[in-house]
Formats: sequence, C-alpha cells, structure tokens
Amino acid sequence: MITSRSKRTISLFARLPGVGEKTAQRYLLYLLTAEDELAAELGRELVELRQHLRPCTLCGNIAEIETPTSTAICTICSDSKRDPSLLCVVARVHDLLAIERAGSMRGRYFVLGKLLSPLEGVGPEDLPIERLLARIQKENVQEVICATPPSVDGEATALLLKRELAPLGITLSRIASGVPHGGDLEFADPITMGRAFAGRQRL
Repeated sequence: MITSRSKRTISLFARLPGVGEKTAQRYLLYLLTAEDELAAELGRELVELRQHLRPCTLCGNIAEIETPTSTAICTICSDSKRDPSLLCVVARVHDLLAIERAGSMRGRYFVLGKLLSPLEGVGPEDLPIERLLARIQKENVQEVICATPPSVDGEATALLLKRELAPLGITLSRIASGVPHGGDLEFADPITMGRAFAGRQRL
C-alpha cells in the first residue's frame, strides 16, 4: 500500500530527468528493502551536495567548493594548460562532459544553460549573452566554437551567437555534422565527437 509519505518521496524522485512514476516507485521500494546504511549515506550526500558543488562562476560547469563562501571555479577554468584563446559554447553541462570524454577540446567552455526556443518561451534575453561577450573580451578569446546540438533550437541558437559575436571580429566556428541531426551531444561516441570538432566550419 502506498502511504502519503511514500507518495511524496515518489513525486520527488519523479521530478528527476528521465524518471517516471513507475521508476520512482521502484527506487522507493528498493531503498526500503536495502541496507539502512545505503539510505543514510544517500541522504547525507544529498544534503551536502549543494554545500560543496556549485556552477562555475566563469563557465557554468560543475565546480567543487570547500566552504559555502568559496568562489566556485571549475578544474577546466583553473587549468593553466588550457588554451584561453579558444572557447567552446555548449547548451548544457551534459554536452561539456561529452566533449571532454572525447578529448577533442584543448580550450575552455561556456555553458548557456538553455537553447533559444520560441515555442518554449526562451528568447535571446533569456540567454547569458552579455556574460559570454564579457568573457570573450576579458580573456582575449580568438575563436569561439559553437557546439550546440544539430536540432532546430540548436541551429537557432548558433545563428543568434553568430549575430551577437560578429562585431567582435573573432573566428566563429560550428562543429561539423558528424553528430546526427536532432540528436543530443550527450549520446555521441568519442570518435563521432572527435570528427565533429576536426571538421568544424566557420559560421
């Protein structure tokens, strides 16, 4: 029998991406029958999650912090071996991680957090374009690689970036079509991702 407390827990699990009500119910039942230490450890980690992880203040990637007042700078932005003149713009942290797995990027990143999508009410004013422009100018970026997904929203975002960045006189390139149209970068294999970066073209 599903109690009111278990319904609340199921509804919270179901709010996670890709988790439906049935999967959420399976998670609940598993935790109820698993060892007590598993649920306790999971609870502790969830409580501490927001205390030690924050979006990087420079790029939006995940950054680990020591104290709640620490400045959140990710390992990529703080890596002196990275090429500061090369900046890759992605829609989500998932995409950044996929590119990193492929080992195709020697520069740094900027996470938009969302794509231009009029149907979902996301307009140009909802994207962090001003922060992107400021970072490009501050770090003397010479090339911006637009690595948004090859979808309708991804292409619209790429065109917006082309319009906004054109006055800066920098090189603006787009990853090649090795990534399938309509697909997510998150699911692209390393070889496909590597070819997409190697074959990037000017926008």
